[in-house]
Amino acid sequence: MKVYEPEKVRNIALLGHSGAGKTTLAETMIFESGTTRKRGNIEAGNTLSDYHEVEKEREKSIYNSLLHLDWRGTKINLIDTPGSTDFYGQVAESFSVADVAMFVLNSEAGVEIGTETFWSAAEKEEIPSMIIVNKLDSVNSNFQNTIDMAKERFGRGVVVVQYPYSEGEDFHAIIDVLKMTMYEFPENGGRPDKLPIPESQLAQAELLQNELVETIAENDETLLDLYFENGSLDEYQMTDGLNMSLLNRDIFPVFCTCASRNMGTGRVMGFLGNVAPSPLDRHLKLSNGERYEIDRDGSPSFFVFKTASESHVGDLTYLQVTGGSIKPGMDMENRRSQDTLRIGALYLNQGGKRVEVSEVAAGDLAVAVKLKDLYSSDTVTMKGEDLEFAPVKYPNTTMRVALKLKKEGEEDKLGSALNQIQKEDPSSRVEYSQELQQTILHGLGEEHLNMILYQLKERFKLDVEFIKPRIPYRETITKRVESHYKHKKQSGGAGQFAEVYLSIEPWYEGMPDRDDLNVRNVEKIDLDWGGTLVFQNCIVGGVIDNRFLPAILKGVMEKMGNGPLSGCRARDIRVSVYDGSMHSVDSNEAAFKTAGLMAFKDGFLNAAPQLLEPLYEVEIILPSIYMGDVMSDLSSRRGQILGMDSEGSIQKIQAIVPLQELDQYTTRLKSMTQGSATFTSKYHDYAQVPHDIQKRVIEETLAAEEA
Repeated sequence: MKVYEPEKVRNIALLGHSGAGKTTLAETMIFESGTTRKRGNIEAGNTLSDYHEVEKEREKSIYNSLLHLDWRGTKINLIDTPGSTDFYGQVAESFSVADVAMFVLNSEAGVEIGTETFWSAAEKEEIPSMIIVNKLDSVNSNFQNTIDMAKERFGRGVVVVQYPYSEGEDFHAIIDVLKMTMYEFPENGGRPDKLPIPESQLAQAELLQNELVETIAENDETLLDLYFENGSLDEYQMTDGLNMSLLNRDIFPVFCTCASRNMGTGRVMGFLGNVAPSPLDRHLKLSNGERYEIDRDGSPSFFVFKTASESHVGDLTYLQVTGGSIKPGMDMENRRSQDTLRIGALYLNQGGKRVEVSEVAAGDLAVAVKLKDLYSSDTVTMKGEDLEFAPVKYPNTTMRVALKLKKEGEEDKLGSALNQIQKEDPSSRVEYSQELQQTILHGLGEEHLNMILYQLKERFKLDVEFIKPRIPYRETITKRVESHYKHKKQSGGAGQFAEVYLSIEPWYEGMPDRDDLNVRNVEKIDLDWGGTLVFQNCIVGGVIDNRFLPAILKGVMEKMGNGPLSGCRARDIRVSVYDGSMHSVDSNEAAFKTAGLMAFKDGFLNAAPQLLEPLYEVEIILPSIYMGDVMSDLSSRRGQILGMDSEGSIQKIQAIVPLQELDQYTTRLKSMTQGSATFTSKYHDYAQVPHDIQKRVIEETLAAEEA
């Protein structure tokens, strides 16, 4: 198998909303290049990507697939990504190694929310981007509307390189304003005839060519001078200018295809081979923020952008070679663990099929098998090298569920399964909550979580179901009280005796000292679960020996961790031990721990206790037509609107919403907006819950304790 030099490699991420035709486009490109003799199709379930059984069943991409083709001596690696934002983690992995983001738009629908979301991410990662308008033979195809939407959303850098001669059922030709040629396709697609642009289209083609030339010239002073001098640029000057403008994200060229009928893909591949950036044109980011340029002659190294496991193969490590070249049998070092590993077999992936190779050079993508303990974002180098690449940027989760096993005794098996799933899909997160006594699974939406449930059942043979996750409430108090408890126990032998007087009050940062107490020592404790406990020793005259104060604190802390009101953790309280008594024989640490716990519990319940709930900052991105419905729904969820912003027809809402109201919100939001909206959330703070909710939670807690 040929070893490709970095300048002859193109790493392309195929992106776009579900249904835009990314998988069909990839299949057609590979077929048109001659890499395969037959085109698969989604309905038949025989495409190179979407090869997992669940993808065939649902006829959609769920995992990213690595594919490759050779186009006239250039190796084009394609990463076919899912279009649903529920599987954004797969897209994030492709961004870490892509040199070009190729966005596929459905000419019927234009710019959809999945495209908008992925475009914003590509923009943040500074990935050169281009646009393919697909499905131009659709009955409701509207190329101009799609271009108008793209320019509105992505800026004036969106420039037409090709446009359709006609659309809908009559689509059969594409006019290319870079080459000033019309490509006319046979009825079943394939190699087109190159024809002069018809007279009726010449004015439009020249207008679009001028727009392309001006945009290219604006971003290059040398070309701008040539443009002013000659009034135009030739094709080669435009190609050079396109390369630099694309690399700098100054221009987003638009091409046309009908992938299902094999029309237009050859020209796209020609552009990728001749104009698109190679790995040498781009830079990788190191963990320290510095830039790193891929070096063919450097020391061998690679970056892991994805891991997977297949039953008949074992562990698969998807990698990009970042320096030198790697070969089977090399001994290298995992920079994270500093463990030595030996490279086994290396493969080029064609979706679910693999071709073994003897060497992979810098810039190229490949798959290694049976490399143990490698995770996504790992850097592997020769021993002793000081090199570490920035990790894949996975999105924050937006939805959570609790897992319940239907069969006892499979807890360890569930734990192992979840660890394996989280290794392969770091966009999911597993939380083993001692506080809630639940295993909480966090994901990017209902579809994402259901896919994990599918794996648990089908792959790991676990009988498990989703249940409602509990809310990690917090407890505090709202007034000061004095509390007293005497612990006295006599059982024939050594007894127990401890008496404690506590002053319990709400605490806040900057709170003044008490003038009425003789404070001898203050201990400020930042609690693991958030908030603070301030513990003050105010004992006078030695009525309680200093050696018993830690036991009193231990009793208070134990009850803080299992709050008196609802069993949730307590926070932001100041406890002062100001009096008490002890016995010369019967007093011990256990007695004072019990006395401290009970005095704190009794005082807490008399101090106007208040339940607090977690609040989350939420950002919602949605089309403007759904603003009213979404705003009304947020109000019904006790949401507080912080602000709104707009970019054309796309709106952004910032709000604060209680976590309790976010359960299933992803599903509700998609239902309200026909799947066109997305949201992200992050923890904000705790705040008091309404009285009716506090009453309900306390009643539920009491009922659970009785049960």
